[in-house]
Amino acid sequence: MNDSSGQFGASGRLVLAALAPHPPVIVPEVGGSDVKQAQRTVDGMRRLAGVFADARPDTIVVISPHGPVFADVIAIAGSPKVAGDFGQFGAAVSMEFENDLVLGEAIARHAKSRGISAAVIEPSIISRLRASRRLDHGTMVPLYYISQAVSGFRLVPVAMGIDTPDRLYTFGMALRAAVEECGRRVALIASGDLSHRLKPGAPAGYSPEGKVFDERLVEALGRMDVAAIARMDDRLVEAAGECGLRPVFMMLGALDGLEVQAEVLSYEGPFGVGYAVASLTPTEAGDSEGACCCRYDDLVRALEEKRAERRRSASPHVALARQAVEAYVRRRKVVSAPEPLPAGMERAAGVFCSIHKGGQLRGCIGTTEPTRGSIAEEIISNAISAAARDPRFEPVEPNELDDLVFSVDVLSEPEPISGPEELDPKRYGVIVRCRGRVGLLLPDLDGIDTIEEQVSIARRKAGIGEREPVELARFEVTRYE
Repeated sequence: MNDSSGQFGASGRLVLAALAPHPPVIVPEVGGSDVKQAQRTVDGMRRLAGVFADARPDTIVVISPHGPVFADVIAIAGSPKVAGDFGQFGAAVSMEFENDLVLGEAIARHAKSRGISAAVIEPSIISRLRASRRLDHGTMVPLYYISQAVSGFRLVPVAMGIDTPDRLYTFGMALRAAVEECGRRVALIASGDLSHRLKPGAPAGYSPEGKVFDERLVEALGRMDVAAIARMDDRLVEAAGECGLRPVFMMLGALDGLEVQAEVLSYEGPFGVGYAVASLTPTEAGDSEGACCCRYDDLVRALEEKRAERRRSASPHVALARQAVEAYVRRRKVVSAPEPLPAGMERAAGVFCSIHKGGQLRGCIGTTEPTRGSIAEEIISNAISAAARDPRFEPVEPNELDDLVFSVDVLSEPEPISGPEELDPKRYGVIVRCRGRVGLLLPDLDGIDTIEEQVSIARRKAGIGEREPVELARFEVTRYE
């Protein structure tokens, strides 16, 4: 093992990268007899552990979507020792590792040099934020299997970043630069489950897009096709309800330009969540037969093509929402409604404008009843408010504009109903009222499949208790994307 005293060497190399799922149920002490339902995943993880043993890493870096994830910085654990357990899942299994702080600091420094915000987070800061200092299950589950085949390695726990694919990829490039500087043999794990919506009863509800997402990602990863992954429609990603795509982009960035032998060791979705295990092994010089390669330029080109297609295919309603936001964010200008008003925008109606970025909500503001003279004026007002005045988010910055995805919902006039039995969460939105408090939920939202879920969420949004009496109304929407 290389010395970790802080002396940099010249032999640092990324020897292996891998995608690993993290369901606690595949840990026998947690899952018990249910482990058999995910036997392909267990077998894939055991094979992956053997690949790690052959790679002989000094340090393992794990990128997890369940660590202390921040909107504005990629967090790297700063404790000299890091530990975790499966106590919350009812199993007396614990692990402790020495943290490779030299490598962690180098990763943060190289990321900052490339314009990516990353920092080694001290334990005291995590405590002040009331986040757990223990290793999360996204880190623990893969290491449960790897530790059975590899010992004596140091660990660098990294939290998934919330950013665009090109910037997450850039972080991965910085990570590899740090590896090469520090003289370590390093293996990298992108911890992530795929779609959480593969079948009815899945943890996040059901969406037929879940299977589509998983098939495309697994196939593209098997040939290291970063462009194909980047081209996946943002709405497909959002509908899939995954937690592995960002770690994958970060991992692929660490492999940028390398010839890699890629192998998908297993894939299944026995509990409605997709579990993929894949090994990506950089090849030695002269041994690249059958290897494949991903490059930053291919990623950027694919993203530019997707952005251009998004603008070309946008409905007039969405095009107006984007125009309004871009003019306001760049120049603080409120655009006027087009003249003559486009067909379908002449009348007055309530409108909701939603903004997403990277599959995550970035802002949503709407009106249940018209406050302006036309749908066009309503769109302009609410789109600007969604970008600049949604209290849940910071205002949109100019450098985010190209990556925003808009949708516009035009509401019908709300119709009072006598009870929940007159609702259908796929067809109708719901409005709940109680003593001046009003909660609204749009229809056909991913992961909301029952009337009970729909009404409960609308109650929570308004601060209405589950047992308080409410007046109900329903409405329909015409959605423009």
